[in-house]
Amino acid sequence: MEQVHVIRHKHFVEGMSARRIARQLGLNRRTVQKYLGQSEPRRAEVGDRAQPVLSLVGPRIDALMEEWTPRLEGKHRLTAPRLYRQLREEGVQVGERTVRRYLAEKRRRAAEVYIPLVHRPGDEAQVDFFEVIVDEGGVRRKAWKFLMRLMYSGRDFIHLYDHCDRPCFLDGHVRAFAHLGGVARRLVYDNLAAAVKRILGLKERELTDRFNALASHFLFEPCFARPRQGHDKGGVESRGKAIRLQHLTPIVAGPDLATISAAALRDVDRLWRQRRHDDGRLLSTLFEEDRTLMLPLPGAPFDPRCLQPAAVSHSSTVKVDGAVYSLPEGWARLDAEAWIGASDIRFCCRGEETLRPRQRPGGKRIEYRDYLKELSRKPQAVRQVAPELVAELGEPYRHLWTLLEKTHGGRQAGRILAGVLGAINDHGQAVVTVALEEALAAGAFAAEGAANLLTLTRHLPTRPVLTDTVVPLALRAVQIEAGSAADYDLLLAVGGAS
Repeated sequence: MEQVHVIRHKHFVEGMSARRIARQLGLNRRTVQKYLGQSEPRRAEVGDRAQPVLSLVGPRIDALMEEWTPRLEGKHRLTAPRLYRQLREEGVQVGERTVRRYLAEKRRRAAEVYIPLVHRPGDEAQVDFFEVIVDEGGVRRKAWKFLMRLMYSGRDFIHLYDHCDRPCFLDGHVRAFAHLGGVARRLVYDNLAAAVKRILGLKERELTDRFNALASHFLFEPCFARPRQGHDKGGVESRGKAIRLQHLTPIVAGPDLATISAAALRDVDRLWRQRRHDDGRLLSTLFEEDRTLMLPLPGAPFDPRCLQPAAVSHSSTVKVDGAVYSLPEGWARLDAEAWIGASDIRFCCRGEETLRPRQRPGGKRIEYRDYLKELSRKPQAVRQVAPELVAELGEPYRHLWTLLEKTHGGRQAGRILAGVLGAINDHGQAVVTVALEEALAAGAFAAEGAANLLTLTRHLPTRPVLTDTVVPLALRAVQIEAGSAADYDLLLAVGGAS
């Protein structure tokens, strides 16, 4: 460019001829004449050069790619060095660089062209799960990050879970909608199993029952990316990586996952409020437009739990998602329902319910309070599980077991504790706890076991007797020395001929 300026200056300002300029600068006169006619160098476009080798080799490369495509999957992909090696083994004279250029051009032409999309207020949110690492209670472990991103205002909601399954997926939606104060009209997903039961072509999806119930409750439209085309929802994909690097790096720590999750969400919201759109507006201002046009939250809550049938074993335990849970002993050998939530499971059987904290696969949650009746008849079993049992019952049972082991030994201690468990079955834990505290204060359980149990019995209330409130009016004046159910039917004039 500098030489062009010199040529033009010498001619138009200094008045030198083109011949003299060419001789002085050592240039061809045609070069000088060209730049006298144009003020800057321009690239002269010429037609494609002939490629005689590629015209011969190209069809063979295409044939090899078509032949090998069914034999490629996952990370097994076709590369230029592999094609080059095959061609040379077939005796084809070609350079590796030529094969590279041909393959690169072929892939460029076949590559998808991305369309710049327009995101409108209240219209679209994108959802996905991402794997992260956390230090929970001093233990480094894997967790799953649920992310919902509003595409217009760029506001994110995150929550960390132990599992990446349908209950956590549904629970994440419920939490996200409550946090954002509304529901985007369209939600975009991968074809994940928590939402999609079956893909019917490129456009239709058969939804899972619980996800269909979620969409019907909140009235949003579920949309799905094309199979294996994650960039169809590139907003949440890129944001999921950014949140991991910006807010969860270095690895965050906390006493439990809920605490870690809440702190991370506060940090995400804090930085989001400081950010501005390309046009200078705060993202929080855009969110006000989002919220105005989002769907309102329904008046009734949505329960994100998922039902799974559970067969209770002879040991009154069930196995759900790879974890074992104990249930009340009266449920043994029955069929129960497991309503699985993100953090707990509600078990139901014959009108009874019990709640258990959800365990990770391979975990076990055995509560020996479920077996009090059986344990009261099995002193040897009591001895084996006593530390866990008294830890569940709390004080004064922990103190009682320590005292019994010290004064009576493990065998007799198991027998005495079994008797205490029988009292709990008969009178309830609250009543027995008060009586046990009084018995311990009176110095009981320091001699023989039978005498100790007798001392405890003295502190228990007597069994309730029938009163006027429970005796039928027709029987209050009747005295019966010995009776049976048929006698009462006769006196009441029911169940027989009048």
